[in-house]
Amino acid sequence: MLKPCLSKGVILVPLILVVGLISAKPATGEEESGTTIPAESRPCVDCHAFEFMQRALQDLKKTAYNLDTRTETLLFKVEKRTLCDCLTANALN
Repeated sequence: MLKPCLSKGVILVPLILVVGLISAKPATGEEESGTTIPAESRPCVDCHAFEFMQRALQDLKKTAYNLDTRTETLLFKVEKRTLCDCLTANALN
């Protein structure tokens, strides 16, 4: 009695799976969860890249300015130290 049930199950289960797969709606990449922003109001990819590059350039300018300022400060310290060393050496003579 068990053998006829198994043979029907072996045939019916794959058949049901095939019918289910054929009738299922394929998922597309266009479907997104949440609200959809119309294309006219979204900035393009190039605009995002341009804004990113602008921010990166501003950061580089700030870094360069800070390095220039620090270099200037260090040079002034070295000149002051050299000047003080010269004055101390001249005062001893």
